[in-house]
Amino acid sequence: MKIGVPKEIKNHEYRVGLTPDSVRELIHRGHEVFVETTAGEAIGFTDDLYQNSGGQICPTAEDVFEQSELIIKVKEPQPSEVALLTPEHTLFTYLHLAPDHDLTDSLIASGATCIAYETVTDEQGRLPLLAPMSEIAGRMAVQAGAHSLEMEGGGRGVLLAGASGVPAAEVLVLGAGVVGANALSVAVGMGAHVTVMDTSMPRLRQLDQQYGNRVSTLYSTRTALDDYMAKADLVIGAVLLPGASAPKLIKYSHLNSMKRRAVIVDVAIDQGGCAESSRITTHDNPVFIEENVVHYCVANMPGAVARTSTLALNNAVLPFAITLADHGIKPALMSDPHLLAGLNVYRGELVSPEVADSQNRSFTDRLRLLSRS
Repeated sequence: MKIGVPKEIKNHEYRVGLTPDSVRELIHRGHEVFVETTAGEAIGFTDDLYQNSGGQICPTAEDVFEQSELIIKVKEPQPSEVALLTPEHTLFTYLHLAPDHDLTDSLIASGATCIAYETVTDEQGRLPLLAPMSEIAGRMAVQAGAHSLEMEGGGRGVLLAGASGVPAAEVLVLGAGVVGANALSVAVGMGAHVTVMDTSMPRLRQLDQQYGNRVSTLYSTRTALDDYMAKADLVIGAVLLPGASAPKLIKYSHLNSMKRRAVIVDVAIDQGGCAESSRITTHDNPVFIEENVVHYCVANMPGAVARTSTLALNNAVLPFAITLADHGIKPALMSDPHLLAGLNVYRGELVSPEVADSQNRSFTDRLRLLSRS
């Protein structure tokens, strides 16, 4: 199969779809890989490294798309990239379509096959291609929140760990999944007083056993959320509904009850955000202040640690990329229900029930459409 790796063009996005090592694995299996020049330059993956691995360097994204059947990226395609997609292409990347009607319409119109990293599953029902970035985003969320709490970051001037005779900051983590668990770990390590809320009692018991009295675990109810939002210095929004828009747990009314210049880090912003007041920001201008509450809503947080993120993502993506390349797109999808769960758009039709539900539109059954195509 002919595989293309374009350079990411989203604001401050330095990750790359495939590392030179991943390219070498695919070349070894008889495939061709076309890499846009300087695609990995910013994080130390030079054109020479890709060429030494057997990859072919292309001068432009247009050349990569023209040469390739399978396009492997990191972030959702930008308008100039969508314009290059044809029905002969399969796009394998993060899509986060649920809150983005325009991108959904554009991908449907392209006729391309679009497989979203964030909805591919495994035998345990987990999200293996979302997990590494969720792990990194969870850990980064506390770093970002700690900086935003500083006066320079717009915050209250509070140190997470406190000081002798001064209490530690109150951190509230909403959601105890991969993002929340990693945020919790870092916040505890930095000396904060941490409360985690979730609706899964088994998960809360697990964290309670792991951390003991170093954290507070709390079953998520509206009353509990109202009470603890008012107490928090830093709130980490770590809720997820796979493939669907994030629930708006944090209401505008909560902002009025929060401490002046407290901080919300909305890690769910890729899926529309879990705060009604959230809107996407960038690494150039990561925060805004709404009702005296600092909001950090960067949609590609792991892009700030692009080398670590790329390596972690490739560890998860490569086995699926090999399956698609070795078996062909349609046979791979039909034989692997976990890969099939990642199929969001196919030949001009939306096939994701989660995206359809979030956007109040119809969808076509994935397997039935594949079977008759």
